Amino acid sequence: MSLKQYSEEMLPEIEKELQSQVKRLDDPHTHPFHEMLTYHMGWTGEGAGPDAAGKRIRPLLLLLAAASCGADWQSALPAAAAVELLHNFSLVHDDVQDNSDKRRGRPTVWAKWGVPMAINVGDTLFVLSNQATMDLIKSHPASIVVRAAAILHDSCLDLTRGQFMDMSYEERNDLTIEDYWPMIGGKTSALLAACTHIGALLGNAKNEIQENYRQFGYHLGMAFQIQDDILGIWGEESITGKSAASDLVEGKNSLPVLYALGKKGKFAQLWNQGPIKANEVKAVAAQLEREGAREYANEMSLKETGEALGFLEEANPEGLAGEAIIELANKLLKREQ
Repeated sequence: MSLKQYSEEMLPEIEKELQSQVKRLDDPHTHPFHEMLTYHMGWTGEGAGPDAAGKRIRPLLLLLAAASCGADWQSALPAAAAVELLHNFSLVHDDVQDNSDKRRGRPTVWAKWGVPMAINVGDTLFVLSNQATMDLIKSHPASIVVRAAAILHDSCLDLTRGQFMDMSYEERNDLTIEDYWPMIGGKTSALLAACTHIGALLGNAKNEIQENYRQFGYHLGMAFQIQDDILGIWGEESITGKSAASDLVEGKNSLPVLYALGKKGKFAQLWNQGPIKANEVKAVAAQLEREGAREYANEMSLKETGEALGFLEEANPEGLAGEAIIELANKLLKREQ
């Protein structure tokens, strides 16, 4: 069975489980509130559908990790829902914190219903994530459920640490590359590591194998974020779906930017003069490339990719699900630039 076949089988079951978890709020008194959640999850409202819902990469990774350790992936569905609900909690709050009025081409929750309601929606998704994790008790020993919950909670703490660093970095001009790694380790890698770790845990893998899966998810996240930074400056808009101008105009402290700032050359002078304007982006991106920032970021992406695939190989995923998770990893790590 290929990744395509597993995805076709797993993704509808993930949606069913997510809808079941969110349905806890669907009663006469909170029906409008329930609609806010179903809107954010991409199920209802104008523009609803797969594009509005997102790719559900995190729950898919978790289920494939469990299956590649020899488990019945259906018993891991509550955990798959939990990681996706946690991810969406962070997205709702991110949109408020970043003042982003669009997500996946649609108005964000706060843009439609206001900031106070959006905070409540995010909080609710966080609570639902915890409740979904507890549903594992129907098919797993209590000790495993507690361990899965601990992994999820630890990743959430790392997520908030990473978000704090990301927001606090916006006001600083003394950052170095060393400040970058813990930020993306929290913001991007922590939850992906939790997905692969929990999947292996629910697959009854030995501790050493669980650690290999965890490290695979962590380095997958690192490579993915570095690639996102590269695409945010040099990516083709027709492929990435977002303007390559946005990261430089918004002043994002991405890896290429921090690398070039460390060189203290012409790019650093341009950057420190004030915000980059949209009509300056092409020239600034070219200067970044001349100073070696793109080459360095590509090298780091390749390094993290090698780490991720190395740990996955050490985990020795089994059977057709093992082939599928390797296929998914390669697909995620070979994004178009």
